[in-house]
Amino acid sequence: MKRVIVDFKKLTPEILSLLVEKYPDGYDDDHIISFKNAKGETVDAVEVRTEDAIYLVKVSTRLENTMANFDEDDYDDDDFNEPIVDIPEKDNDEEDED
Repeated sequence: MKRVIVDFKKLTPEILSLLVEKYPDGYDDDHIISFKNAKGETVDAVEVRTEDAIYLVKVSTRLENTMANFDEDDYDDDDFNEPIVDIPEKDNDEEDED
């Protein structure tokens, strides 16, 4: 089984779909795996598996910092009217399988 390290900014639609499926409510500290890369740097990632590969998706500290520094007062109400991405509706058949 191959192991692939993927930067969060370079996710393919397939891997992104797997991440959303595995972590529908987002990930937390319990899901993060820390390891040293070839340069000896500590890398934090979340794991997603397929039949033939293990993907370690790097967690971006810039993303965490942006979220931590977010202040609604810095934005107008108009900035919140349009969604950034479309979120697909959950299929009722999928809910019945749980």
